[in-house]
Amino acid sequence: MKHGKKYVEGAKLVDRTKLYDSEEALALAVKTATAKFDETVEVHIRLGVDSRHADQQVRGAVVLPNGTGKNVRVAVFCKGDDKTKAAQEAGADFVGAEDLVTKIQGGWTDFDVAVASPDMMGLVGRLGKILGPRGLMPNPKAGTVSPDVAKAVKEAKAGKIEYRLDKTNIIHCVIGKASFGPEKLLENFNTLLDAVIAAKPAAAKGQYIKSCSVATTMGPGIRCNPAKVGSGAAAKED
Repeated sequence: MKHGKKYVEGAKLVDRTKLYDSEEALALAVKTATAKFDETVEVHIRLGVDSRHADQQVRGAVVLPNGTGKNVRVAVFCKGDDKTKAAQEAGADFVGAEDLVTKIQGGWTDFDVAVASPDMMGLVGRLGKILGPRGLMPNPKAGTVSPDVAKAVKEAKAGKIEYRLDKTNIIHCVIGKASFGPEKLLENFNTLLDAVIAAKPAAAKGQYIKSCSVATTMGPGIRCNPAKVGSGAAAKED
């Protein structure tokens, strides 16, 4: 695979054989972000679990202290004047019930997060084939199915992200923009890793965090020391 000039220049700064401390890895990631736009910073965490087993699933949501740097568009499924007004006042971009379901069934998915009150899930369930593959289906574990839709909207707008395993047992998450600088990115990184570590399934055996790397949109991957991630790095592995 051929890489662009900026990627190649950034890759020269990274020692491929080294496992960096989180702070150093993020500082290096910011240094490699030389594109003309504000690059997104991503984290990729490979876990020592098997996502094919229900008792080894790792999924949840966490509010990043410094947000993601992205303007999050939130769609809310709810009924009743009170809930509708509360969702709108909390900053929801789209609010509706049957009308919103019909609009999405017609192919519209111009939003980043979907929130639903529990009484709407029978209706929202019809959208599983549309929202599911896009990662937009409201889910109680992610806090996007909630009787308090206003709170869910505020959290989404504040930088709440969902983490979940893919089929290869890797979690991919955005933790901010290169313009945040290393300190704010580290706060977000540690918040995410702490949540993932706390979500370790009882059925998981051996090393839980197998590998962890950070990268910007156009930059190379930078490997972190998996034994030293999160704010409580001393108590990582059993």
